[in-house]
Amino acid sequence: MVGMKKRLSDEYLNEVNVQSLEPYNHTIVLEEYNDSWPIVYKYEEKRLLTILGDKIKCIEHVGSTSVPGLCAKPIIDILMVVDDSSSEDDYIPELLSAGYWLKIREPEWFEHRMLKGPDTDINLHVFSQGASEIDKMLLFRNWLRENDADRELYADTKRQLAKQIWKYVQNYADAKSQVVLEIMERASTK
Repeated sequence: MVGMKKRLSDEYLNEVNVQSLEPYNHTIVLEEYNDSWPIVYKYEEKRLLTILGDKIKCIEHVGSTSVPGLCAKPIIDILMVVDDSSSEDDYIPELLSAGYWLKIREPEWFEHRMLKGPDTDINLHVFSQGASEIDKMLLFRNWLRENDADRELYADTKRQLAKQIWKYVQNYADAKSQVVLEIMERASTK
């Protein structure tokens, strides 16, 4: 597993980005929960299932846009599980042909791949079947859907961090790590 310090480094971010990484250098724009986010997810889910069919072992709406009542960057996070995410030839060419593009390749972090959508603002996170990160993402989402106090704690943390200027959006995401760990600890003991 990649350590947090390495994940935060400019060197690491440039290493895992497939194309050149341009600095963001802005605050983060958060929106209040929008009822259209699940609709956008369903559209993408249908499109991905049409493209890849039974190569998809699991597909889920994750991230803040999947939690009613939670503020979020208006980007739909999708978790997609395939047999082996490192075997890119098994699924990436079909996605590229449909207009998706590969943004991140993280072989040291659960063989994670992240693609962007052709005409929707999504982050398509691809993991191999059995990767422990899958269960963590779903546990976090499900806990925030049910736990008002932790959902509010997470929202407050996001709002505070969003006010800062971030060189890269990933730096903002990584800065939330401590509160995510605290919430995950509570969620995993319930």
